[in-house]
Amino acid sequence: MSVATGLDRIVAGDDEALASIRGRRIGLVAHPASVDRQLRHAVDVLREVADLRVLFGPEHGFAGTAQDMAAVDGEAEHAMRVVSLYGSSAADLSPRPEHFEGLDVVVVDLQDVGSRYYTFVWTAALMARAAAAAGVRTVILDRPNPLGGELVEGMPQRTGYRSFVGLHDVAVRHGMTIGEIVRLACARDRVDASRVDVVPMVGWRRAMRFDETGLPWVLPSPNMPTLETATVYPGGCLIEGTTMSEGRGTTRPFEIFGAPWLDPSVLSPVEGATLRPLAFEPTFQKHGRTVCRGVQVHVDDPRAFRSYHAYLRWIAEALATAPDDVFPWRREEYEYETSRPAIDLLTGGPEYRQLVNARASLDEYLAKDAEGASRFATEREAFLLY
Repeated sequence: MSVATGLDRIVAGDDEALASIRGRRIGLVAHPASVDRQLRHAVDVLREVADLRVLFGPEHGFAGTAQDMAAVDGEAEHAMRVVSLYGSSAADLSPRPEHFEGLDVVVVDLQDVGSRYYTFVWTAALMARAAAAAGVRTVILDRPNPLGGELVEGMPQRTGYRSFVGLHDVAVRHGMTIGEIVRLACARDRVDASRVDVVPMVGWRRAMRFDETGLPWVLPSPNMPTLETATVYPGGCLIEGTTMSEGRGTTRPFEIFGAPWLDPSVLSPVEGATLRPLAFEPTFQKHGRTVCRGVQVHVDDPRAFRSYHAYLRWIAEALATAPDDVFPWRREEYEYETSRPAIDLLTGGPEYRQLVNARASLDEYLAKDAEGASRFATEREAFLLY
């Protein structure tokens, strides 16, 4: 089945989609995956129907060249000024009032990957909040959740554990589109709803994975090359909170993980995926230019595979065998945060780290986690569009 994104509806001349954009002075929040089904970029599409004046770049930059958590200064793309929404401090995550001067509308066209930690949804939410305060309308051109919109995994954060890998309390695998997440965030932030529009997709159903939409996959960030990467990412990103390599610096990030000391035989099999032991040498970041032992996660059945719980178990099993001189958890600054461990920000609280440190059973924790995810699945219903 063929799905039309919000941008595709603009291309088709859909009057409803164009109502808030046509002829207006606009800004655009976009990245390399902001393309229509013919791979035309949103810049070229929107220039034909509106007065495009400024571009905004999320994490990785408008051009998508920066690595994770790398500050991006002002760029120049398409012979236009680019305002970075991912600079050297947390203050840079929100646009400033002067960025809206001369604008009627800000259009957001960002491909998300369906996990709470992927920062594009929070860039969109911050933009909508700041634009509304400046008297400027925000229009979200909706896109598919690549993982589908039915399954929810990973309970929301606990009090005190919001960050740029989760500005609002939502499930890890939230099963929402970017338009739906922004609706939720705006309601919670009490943003004037009349200032925010979502251009829904046509033809998307919640059961659809990205490979069923008929749309082309374009990597939205440097380490999200394929749908397979997005499939493991709800759990695979947790490796960032450890001192193991999450496969950055390889061609299969998040699908591959390991460390020089890891014995892959300690990792348990799970439904929906096969673990293939391998050796790899990251070209940069953790254990760069060092041979690691680990696994590649081959997903055989994406509808049965529960990435989040699988990686929670694998991390616990791996760290239980780490040498005494290996500190298991990332200590460096993580998404502008220095006071709380990265793994706590990713899991939404300290409980998981504490259990792993104590080498205690995860069974009760995982059961509670599943209950929290189920509650969120009910809470989100008021914001769903499909």
